[in-house]
Amino acid sequence: MNINLNIIGYFIYLSITIFIILKVGKICYKNGNIYVAELIPNHAEICQKINQVLLMAYYLLNIGYCAMTLISWQKINSSTQLIETIGIKTAIIIFIISILHYLNIILLTKYIQKLIK
Repeated sequence: MNINLNIIGYFIYLSITIFIILKVGKICYKNGNIYVAELIPNHAEICQKINQVLLMAYYLLNIGYCAMTLISWQKINSSTQLIETIGIKTAIIIFIISILHYLNIILLTKYIQKLIK
């Protein structure tokens, strides 16, 4: 019986990364409401909508990127290579999520006040 380790790797990788993306998104959404409300005082409805758009964009971008990276995987021949590949690919996604988070904070902080004036 020939087991395709790539298929197993895809399932494990997508399970781990989608869990991380959903968990981080939920935390950022919850705390982001407070942050955006401080940036745009007295506009609670706009703050809520901005945060919802940011969350949806975050989910689409990150989950889409995770799915697209599957085509770049090399053939996996051993369980050691499987673990290494999943670890590297997951670390890249976590790095991208952190960069996007800080970019969102910078953009919101610098430009939101200009937009509401």
